[in-house]
Amino acid sequence: MIEFTAIQNVSDNISTLTLIYVVLLAFVLSSILAFVYQKTFRGLSYSRNYVQSIVLISIISAVVIQSVGESLARGVGIMAAMAIIRFRTNFKDPRDTLFLFASLAAGIACGAYTFKIAVIGTLGFSLAAIILHYSPLGPTNYFDGMLRFNLDDNSERQSKLEAVLRQYCKNFALITLRDMGQGDRLDYAYHIKLKRKVTHEEFLHAIKLIDSVQGINFMLQEATVDI
Repeated sequence: MIEFTAIQNVSDNISTLTLIYVVLLAFVLSSILAFVYQKTFRGLSYSRNYVQSIVLISIISAVVIQSVGESLARGVGIMAAMAIIRFRTNFKDPRDTLFLFASLAAGIACGAYTFKIAVIGTLGFSLAAIILHYSPLGPTNYFDGMLRFNLDDNSERQSKLEAVLRQYCKNFALITLRDMGQGDRLDYAYHIKLKRKVTHEEFLHAIKLIDSVQGINFMLQEATVDI
């Protein structure tokens, strides 16, 4: 059993057991954050690599804080070393940045031996994320996937397209619409949610029956599928 009062006295002689405890706690807390992110994720660009990054960055930050300790010279050296690294990943959703920052904060708290702050902070953030997900502030329309195709710029065929969407889809939203083929054709991208008991095959077959439809691409939204 680790003596917490002894752990909080930071020294240069860090025991192996203490370091293992810090790393394991950072791993557990960041895994909770990753699990909450996965369960509350809504979108079309889920990445397992990002979820693993949530876990790993917490361990890295805990080890960095352990390495610095109370040494100013070590802190300056680590800052200089980290400045060499260039992180060029762009996050389309601010929520992704918040989860990564929460994991980073949990790792820092573990490395600084403020275990109570790390645990309560992580659980509080996770609970708030779940509540917001299911509250009125969360997403109101969930979609099965994204449908993309191109069609002749013809009002009759566009009317047939809208009729098919209304027949098979519970919700649909036009994301992008752009000209192609010098204005003779239009490229459509829709977010769609199919009605109950309507299969994807039936829906795609109905879309294919519309004259001049080409380039059909249906990307399913699955929280467990890496796109």
